[in-house]
Amino acid sequence: VQLVESGGGLVQPGGSLRRSCAASGFTFSSYDMSWYRQASGKERELVAVITSRGGSTNYADSMKGRFTISRDNAKNTVYLQMNSLKSEDTAMYYCYARSYFPSSKSYWGQGTQVTVSS
Repeated sequence: VQLVESGGGLVQPGGSLRRSCAASGFTFSSYDMSWYRQASGKERELVAVITSRGGSTNYADSMKGRFTISRDNAKNTVYLQMNSLKSEDTAMYYCYARSYFPSSKSYWGQGTQVTVSS
């Protein structure tokens, strides 16, 4: 099982980044996918989640209207489009896969750093 993330890096305040997470080794279309983040000295927090078929999404309040989660089940990939980035968005961002049926299974990506700074 692998969740390989890409698209992190350094961006100026107000800028945009698009994160990708490519999955392999499991039935991607059966898993809800999420993005989490963890800033230095803080707990890991949910950024956004998308259901297995992509029919429903949910966002943390501070990301609503700025971030968009999407997925392409044909490519086994989930995306996070981040716009209007702020310095407080600086964190390690992690991809997370979770299934519920027939049993609960979950996997984490390795995490990549996003730094918002001028």
